Amino acid sequence: MSQHEFRDPDAAARVRDSFARQGLMATLGAELILIAPGRVEIALPYRPALTQQNGYFHAGATAAIADSAGGYAGFTLFPAGTNVLTVEFKLNLVAPAEGERLVASGEVIRAGRTLTVCDLKVYGERGGRRTLCAAGMQTLIRVPVQA
Repeated sequence: MSQHEFRDPDAAARVRDSFARQGLMATLGAELILIAPGRVEIALPYRPALTQQNGYFHAGATAAIADSAGGYAGFTLFPAGTNVLTVEFKLNLVAPAEGERLVASGEVIRAGRTLTVCDLKVYGERGGRRTLCAAGMQTLIRVPVQA
């Protein structure tokens, strides 16, 4: 588990508030299921509208929840008055994304003053059993909150 600590006691509330403002996450039907210092998990229930031609979750949906999970993992360690933006991320699709839901996990590898690097994993979940379907890395930038 993570050895990080929240810099802001309201970090979890800031993550929930920011997530609630994300139109894409709402459109996809994604939900936050874990917020811890340096770690966030997002679940995406299966719906045919989220699939590609073979019935698997589309890579775009897989990548979107991976990006948000990593971004919010980094955001948990940012001080109040700052925000998060993704600088880059790479995602390897290692197995078909299938199951009752996908669960994306973002975990901070290194939190810097400006840039933060996160590990990304996405699992297909069926009957409580998780199978890795995507793995990657992400770089985030801490920016001041825009007024």
